Amino acid sequence: MQRKTSHISAFITLVIRECKRMVSRPLYFFGMIFVPLFCFLFFPSLMKQGLPKNIPIGLVDEDNSSLSRRIGRNLDAMELTQIVHQYESVSKAREAIQKNEIYGFMYLPVNLSKDVKAQRQPKISFYTNNAYIVPGSLLFKDMKRMSELTAAAVNRELMYARGASENKVLATLQPIVIESYALGNPWLNYSIYLTNILLPGLLGLMIFMMTVYAIGVEIKDNTAREWLSIGNHSVTLALTGKLFPHTIVFFLMGAIYNIYLYGILNYPINSGIFPMLLATFFFILASQAFGIFMITVMPSLRMGLSFASLWGMISFSISGFSFPAIAMYAPLQAVGYLFPLRHYYLIYVSQALNGYPLIYAWKYYIFLLLFILFPFLTQGRLKKALIYFKYIP
Repeated sequence: MQRKTSHISAFITLVIRECKRMVSRPLYFFGMIFVPLFCFLFFPSLMKQGLPKNIPIGLVDEDNSSLSRRIGRNLDAMELTQIVHQYESVSKAREAIQKNEIYGFMYLPVNLSKDVKAQRQPKISFYTNNAYIVPGSLLFKDMKRMSELTAAAVNRELMYARGASENKVLATLQPIVIESYALGNPWLNYSIYLTNILLPGLLGLMIFMMTVYAIGVEIKDNTAREWLSIGNHSVTLALTGKLFPHTIVFFLMGAIYNIYLYGILNYPINSGIFPMLLATFFFILASQAFGIFMITVMPSLRMGLSFASLWGMISFSISGFSFPAIAMYAPLQAVGYLFPLRHYYLIYVSQALNGYPLIYAWKYYIFLLLFILFPFLTQGRLKKALIYFKYIP
């Protein structure tokens, strides 16, 4: 009983000590509160339109006929595109793309209308700048659709001229009616797609760095032995007391972005907010545990922070939300499970987007909890680093 009371007293002392350190160093406020809140407000407002609209494009109309002008008007009337300039030649339009004045252009050749009437199969060309993948891909889709609609309209007029009925025309032009539905994000809203993972990913990055900093600065300032002695020379107790205030602050940040996204911005959440709050809490614990592992492997504050920032940035690519994990090489798919953000993303897809019962995502929650084992695997090495490691500037 006395030992238990001693541990509780040591824990309270460690928590108070860490709170004083957090208040006395502005870096804690900057990394744990200011940066997350700034990102929570910045990224949703940056993509508040959801999908880019009125993307500037050009038109090269060498035919200048009623048909070519109608194609230009229809293209300009599409929601995602806006013809900002009509160029004299392809070379002029290409120069405009190189100067970033437009993201693409459509080329209508000479004698387009005459060749259509004579059934000579004229060619309509369109060019997009895929160095900017989002506007480039959207413009490609719109201009391809316009060229297909133009061809269908010409064939429709020819069939009407030959006396075909409307039903026969429709059956010929579209023998199979295709219905497509976008699941999870039917609005094709890029903000919904990106922000739901960007915000926890950035929070995880800050958790990595602040956890490494909180432990590494003890080694740098030669206060690690004092910290360890307050924790009764128990690494587990010392770490728990130090990181407990961090956990509370980071969970508060996580709750804020969940409430902001799903409660205020009304992003889709088909499972209710509780599974995502639980996932956020487990994600924070997993990130802190992996941060401890980072500073244990590299006890130098400088190298530990480099490790944390590198691992945090790679998380965005390997988690699977920007590029499908199943399309990666098998070794990279296996490495992906070492990133907490990967499991958080799978929980988000299962719970928020698909609305599956919680039991179908239990293994991803377990994977996040397994990260807590990392510090125990290297506990002896961390204790040696706290006692014997000499910081070299």
